[in-house]
Amino acid sequence: MADTKTVSGVAYSPAMDGETHEQTYRGFVRFVEIATGVVICWVLALAVGGIREAWLTAILGVVLSGVAGAVGAFAPAIGWKAPAVIGVLLALYLAFA
Repeated sequence: MADTKTVSGVAYSPAMDGETHEQTYRGFVRFVEIATGVVICWVLALAVGGIREAWLTAILGVVLSGVAGAVGAFAPAIGWKAPAVIGVLLALYLAFA
């Protein structure tokens, strides 16, 4: 049964490590942001390959998005911005090439 005596969102109980919970949550959110950016890059790369028939450019976009995702994961200050740059470049190639 669920414990109805506690109120969520008020405070952590003494048995819980609130700082660790918050750190884990921030890490998960950062991972989801970066992974979403990388997947958007993959979709744009598939569009570049399928619409423009530039498969080498699409492969390069996939590889660069993976590298950018790793850079974003290891450098928290950069985060989701690294895959976003690759996504913008792929979108520009798709629009103007």
